Amino acid sequence: MGPQGAGKGTQAARLADRLGVPAISTGDIFRANIKGGTDLGRLAQEYTAQGELVPDSVTNDMVRDRLAQADAAEGFILDGYPRNAAQVTELDEILAALGTRLDAVVELTAERDELLARLRNRAQVEGRDDDTEEAIARRLDIYAEQTAPLTTAYGERGLLVRVDGIGEIDEITARLTDALAPALG
Repeated sequence: MGPQGAGKGTQAARLADRLGVPAISTGDIFRANIKGGTDLGRLAQEYTAQGELVPDSVTNDMVRDRLAQADAAEGFILDGYPRNAAQVTELDEILAALGTRLDAVVELTAERDELLARLRNRAQVEGRDDDTEEAIARRLDIYAEQTAPLTTAYGERGLLVRVDGIGEIDEITARLTDALAPALG
């Protein structure tokens, strides 16, 4: 978990590689569908172009299907999900049906000014249509309103691990790995 631009995708991919499990990014799946011009992609683009989030029903179904795939049976890393209280409930149900549980929930933290700078840079480097100034600001506001409060719930469950997302990528990965060591055994 963490706001857009905190490095979730980068760190999820690095951690997944170390653990030999898939990193499952709802954002990557949406972007692939947008690029492919699928019905889901067109629907997702309508929302993301305005800085809005794709509806829960679409996202939940996508996550349920993905977690049921064979490569996720030994573990997985979720990137960008859950993002609100309803999705936490849905994820709990998905995991119960699969007979598995979360080992930890990581929150990558970063100051808003740093996030804005990173996202502006990403927009230039990657040419992402969904990274306009307005869309970036809106997504950060949505995170603060809907997703940030989830960290309290996961903290109460004893699952939350906070990691500073500022610094060199390798430095952040080292902090993340160290912070997760107790939860992953």
